[in-house]
Amino acid sequence: MDVLISGASGLIGTALARTLATNGHRVVRLRRGGVTEGDDIAWDPAAGTIDAPAIEGIDAVVHLAGEGIGEKRWSDEQKRRILDSRTRGTALLVGALASRERKPRVLVSGSAIGYYGDRGDETLTEDAPPGDDYLAGVCTQWEGATAPAAEAGTRTVNVRTGIVLAPNGGALRRMLLPFRLGLGGRIGSGRQYMSWISIDDEVGAIRHAIEHDDVRGPMNSAAPNPVTNAEFVATLGRVLHRPTVLPTPLAPLKLRYGAELVTSLLLFSQRVEPAKLQATGYEFRHPSLEAALRAVLNRPAR
Repeated sequence: MDVLISGASGLIGTALARTLATNGHRVVRLRRGGVTEGDDIAWDPAAGTIDAPAIEGIDAVVHLAGEGIGEKRWSDEQKRRILDSRTRGTALLVGALASRERKPRVLVSGSAIGYYGDRGDETLTEDAPPGDDYLAGVCTQWEGATAPAAEAGTRTVNVRTGIVLAPNGGALRRMLLPFRLGLGGRIGSGRQYMSWISIDDEVGAIRHAIEHDDVRGPMNSAAPNPVTNAEFVATLGRVLHRPTVLPTPLAPLKLRYGAELVTSLLLFSQRVEPAKLQATGYEFRHPSLEAALRAVLNRPAR
């Protein structure tokens, strides 16, 4: 297949592009600025421009681009950038896809389990309603922006991704230094659920969505065994052979990033079930947290 990827230089996009290329698919990347050349297609979401004719004949599109949600304090301006980077970029890309005579067979567009908000120990399948906080609103509008693609006849999948476990990026990379120093510990009460997925299974889930025609609409991309924060911390400590006695102090994090960001990303509880993936036959490479951590950190069991 010819697969177009936005956000191809990010954590998930890089791993996906590498796997697709290894398996003989042609990877085409959306690149900001410049001109369309070779396997790069030019676009500029801020300016509202994209080389739509260059998309003609693409078989599948994976849309992952968007402003990072955890890098900067959530000022009003940053929150606007986070939302606009998703809704405007998606609308621009979807408009280009819908205008093609030969449309892609499938659009797999990013979303997140933040869609559900703070839900305690409630089990959340794709049928669960959205939350009412800022990130839930972002995800709802982000997914809504893909509707014209589905209306134009392109099978559309909204991948609600959990916490991606990879050693070179995302939440796990930030955890590694304090844990290796013996400073890792539960966050808050530790009772909040963390729905996670290994980078291998995240790539596998996206490929599953591309390749299976019975997958459409929202799809939870999270392992089938979510854990509480306390369980996650204990497991990571065991894999790294480090103590996890001291709770993580929240005050410094709130001072740096703001209370809203810290609360939303670290204290909200989302117990997600990958119902659609399992119903359509996806087999997880790493269904348990300890196996996933040992795989991504290259820490085989002794």
